[in-house]
Amino acid sequence: MEVLLPKGDCIRDFKRLLLSFLILICLIAFVCTDQDYYSLLGISKEATSREIRQAFKKLELKLHPDKNQNDPDAHENFLKINRAYEVLKDEDLRKKYDKYGEKGLDDHQQGGQYESWHYYRYDFDAAVNSGEMWFINFYSPRCSHCHDLAQTWREFAKEMDGLIRIGAVNCGDNRMLCRIKGINSYPSLSVFKTGMNPVKYYGDRSKESLISFAMQYVTSTVTELWAGNFVNAVQTAFASGVGWLITFCAERGGKYEGLTNVGWMDCTTQGELCDNLDISASTTAYFPPGATLSNKEKGGVLFLNTLDAKEIYMEVMQHLPDFEILSEHLAHHRWLLFFQFGANDKTSIHEFKKLSYLLKDEHIQVGKFDCLSAPDICSNMYVYQPSVAVFKGKGIEDYEIHHGKKILYDLVAFAKESANSHVITLGPQNFPGKEKEPWLVDFFAPWCPPCRALLPELRKASKHLYGQLKFGTLDCTVHEGICNMHNIRAYPTTVVFNQSNVHEYEGHHSAEQILEFIEDLINPSVVSLTPETFSELVKRRKRNEIWMVDFYAPWCGPCQALMPEWKRMARLLNGLIVVGSVDCQKYFSLCHQENVQGYPEIRLFPQKSMTDHHYYSYSGWHRDAYSLRSWALGYLPQAAVDLTPQSFTEKVLNGKDHWVIDFYAPWCGPCQNFAPEFEVLARSVKGKVKAGKVDCQTYSHTCQTAGIRAYPTVKFYPYQGTKKNVLGEHIDSRDAKVIADLLMEKLEGIQNKRRKKSRNKDEL
Repeated sequence: MEVLLPKGDCIRDFKRLLLSFLILICLIAFVCTDQDYYSLLGISKEATSREIRQAFKKLELKLHPDKNQNDPDAHENFLKINRAYEVLKDEDLRKKYDKYGEKGLDDHQQGGQYESWHYYRYDFDAAVNSGEMWFINFYSPRCSHCHDLAQTWREFAKEMDGLIRIGAVNCGDNRMLCRIKGINSYPSLSVFKTGMNPVKYYGDRSKESLISFAMQYVTSTVTELWAGNFVNAVQTAFASGVGWLITFCAERGGKYEGLTNVGWMDCTTQGELCDNLDISASTTAYFPPGATLSNKEKGGVLFLNTLDAKEIYMEVMQHLPDFEILSEHLAHHRWLLFFQFGANDKTSIHEFKKLSYLLKDEHIQVGKFDCLSAPDICSNMYVYQPSVAVFKGKGIEDYEIHHGKKILYDLVAFAKESANSHVITLGPQNFPGKEKEPWLVDFFAPWCPPCRALLPELRKASKHLYGQLKFGTLDCTVHEGICNMHNIRAYPTTVVFNQSNVHEYEGHHSAEQILEFIEDLINPSVVSLTPETFSELVKRRKRNEIWMVDFYAPWCGPCQALMPEWKRMARLLNGLIVVGSVDCQKYFSLCHQENVQGYPEIRLFPQKSMTDHHYYSYSGWHRDAYSLRSWALGYLPQAAVDLTPQSFTEKVLNGKDHWVIDFYAPWCGPCQNFAPEFEVLARSVKGKVKAGKVDCQTYSHTCQTAGIRAYPTVKFYPYQGTKKNVLGEHIDSRDAKVIADLLMEKLEGIQNKRRKKSRNKDEL
């Protein structure tokens, strides 16, 4: 029979035994060094916390790989000082290190602690989407409650080791990640699992309460074995290539799909069967595929004289079959391959044996490839050391090499993303020349953290642009000659090759902005102005035309930061204001003539009139697309009609036009922000819906009659053949496009009603 394990202290230890096969034992990656940690940081053993921090900051600047690109050991040296700092800054770890050296840190490194994400969102996403369950502590270094929780959280992590993975995110270093996750107070504790909405913890922060909460999400399906079903169950599993792990005692067991079945047998009721198997005391046995069910000396059964979860877990994982070794002919299937050097090389990390099960739903097979048996293949791929790569199902030509952490959840995330994306690893044999198809190439170095953070964003972008643009990555530590040929001086450098045209990407490292960059290459939103076109298009612009111009210099840092925002703003203003730019390094005389004093200089040239102001300069603090757009829209001539009580009654309520009305107050900040958005709306619905504005400070009675309780309020007054209701139809949005789409939908509904009514009359 199958039962669900109950909750409680007596079951928790047994769950730990079962779910050791479901959950990774937390490992905090570390870099071994034969140097003393104090010597690495150049400090004495009596150094204060402040002296340790100061020493690390100096070395961090000096040894950063970006500043030591010609040193092959730069990345390893950087990791060493990070490891030393992580240990010495922690009072408890420092005491252990001082007393026992690095060996004294083994318990800390091998379990009972938690992963911490200090740098990139990708690590977090890879972890919580790996299929394992995580309990995450979002904290801030400045939060006193977070410091109070820290020790409890470590003790809690030790208690839950093997049951659920424990993590922590420093929101001081990861503000964007915490903002995306909706974290607005610290500490904030949540359970994450793929396919399940995050569950936030609101209870007491004691270890007992945390354990009680976490155990709600730790369940296991178990199978009881007895004389009647034992032989059949084991033989059925063997036929499918799966073994059994059985605890012979008066307790319970569980089942782990994909790796091995887990069961229990009560020897107090199944004494004869236990006697036949020579079981005289509580024990655990692993029956690998092919094991016989009797004669434990020769039957291939692994008997474990322990009930300790970790010991059983490690023993069984070691005896699980290793990955299939592929021949030199790669089949056209999706593969996650471990490249090794020597056929006898065993998988060094037994946790990786879970990969086949975790990637089964993605139809990704897992195997190994021996480079010594087929050196030409590995040489052609420039694989000279143990590596991991995903082959996407199109043979040896279509693959991507893994450059992230060699840990289970990172490999799972990489395999899923890579197999479903269109990014490939490039080398001299397939680097784009002057092909007709455009290519986006990312020049990177594996030791560079921003490079590794960009890779998953490239994979996301490649799925949106499949068929329009090919994506590839080039490792400049391997292919230095190609990178030098293209004058690559920093990592990552992302370039689009479109036949003879080369375009370097200068925006933020996100899929969204990469897509915007490509869209702007296809359909440019900003006009590049020369002295001639500036004079013709801007100076002698049409009477009703408005221009915004960015005077910039390519070497100027703020100009480079503005460029992607400027292009995004141009797309937002499309059809309303024409946007251009002038390169003041190339056209210095023009900029000097226009009295440009600094870069970037943003100017708006309004519709021509008899006024003295021929342009307006932007002096705002924020230079993001939406702030610039809002400023520019303020110079559009008003398209909405200002209404009085009389005109509101005559034109809106009694008139035969559709109206959309903005009820506002002049002193209201949100009203002022919404005003340019309403002008955009007025222009977008012109000819179909009239737009009006009512000043509720001046005409309070009109607004009260219309049921206005907050500012700004937008209402729709459709004409349907009779006088309109003064309350109108409330519209709960302040986005011009959203409101316009809603109005068009409502108008379509009115038209359909009229057509239906007309057909009914014709039938009569």
